[in-house]
Amino acid sequence: MPDWILIILPLIIGWLFDLLLGDPRWLPHPVVGFGKIIAFGEKRLNKGNHCMLKGALMAVTLIAIVFAATYFLRRQLLITHYSLLILFDAIVIFFCLAGTTLIREVKAVFLALDGSLEKGRTQVARIVGRDTSQLSAQEVRTAALETLAENLSDGVIAPLFWFAILGTPGMLAYKMVNTLDSMIGYKTERYKAFGCWAARIDDVANFIPARLTALLMILPSLGKGWGRLFTFVRTNGRNHASPNSGYPEAALAGILNCRFGGPHYYFGQLFNKPYIGNNDRELTTADMRHAVRVNRIAEVLMVLIVLCSLFFRP
Repeated sequence: MPDWILIILPLIIGWLFDLLLGDPRWLPHPVVGFGKIIAFGEKRLNKGNHCMLKGALMAVTLIAIVFAATYFLRRQLLITHYSLLILFDAIVIFFCLAGTTLIREVKAVFLALDGSLEKGRTQVARIVGRDTSQLSAQEVRTAALETLAENLSDGVIAPLFWFAILGTPGMLAYKMVNTLDSMIGYKTERYKAFGCWAARIDDVANFIPARLTALLMILPSLGKGWGRLFTFVRTNGRNHASPNSGYPEAALAGILNCRFGGPHYYFGQLFNKPYIGNNDRELTTADMRHAVRVNRIAEVLMVLIVLCSLFFRP
């Protein structure tokens, strides 16, 4: 069997399964396992002296182990039978993509908010790291749409990017990078030193994917204000505490002509994030539907780009 089929077929299968199923709650997810391992290590290492060094060693070790284990398991499966390798890679890709689950969760926030503000706050707390107990209805909608844009990069475009570069070992290692950052990559008193390296590794891993995500989001607007959107993203993409997250958020804010960012509480501490955009208009369910369409188009474009890069790879 040609080598390119061993790469392309699992991608198609894994992506289609994510498109149709998302992440079923009954199915154990490897990222949950990653989280438990990280929590175990943080609890035992994040104390005493040299916390930054210990956090760096934990982060680098976990990423290297995931990459190496996946790489050598693939080699063994290829020796056993190529069909097992295709199945394994398809499963990894299915688990590493989060496009459908992300959209479902964001839709659920808007639906819950139609019931009551408290339900909306509870629902959005499932997908954001900030404190949600005091959010207004507008802030709940804003948080959901910001997450939709940011996690299009983290949950779809970046995993596909690293799959194109390093295959499923790189894709799964990226998920460990992203999980480390989401758990310990905060500038709070507890995590500032210990999670420093995890946050920086995530910044590097997402540098290109975040900007590629913004481009894929605004590309369908070619001929319909594409120049304005490009300028908006270039101007506002840096208005974020993260060197990367601001770019997809700016792309969606520009497309919806709305405002993201502003002050938020994380773990009881106030963080004054810069605003992305100036139009502080009321967000609606129609905006959510528009944003979902943008996400889906960007996802399809990225899958096509990856397929083409794999097919024409020398």
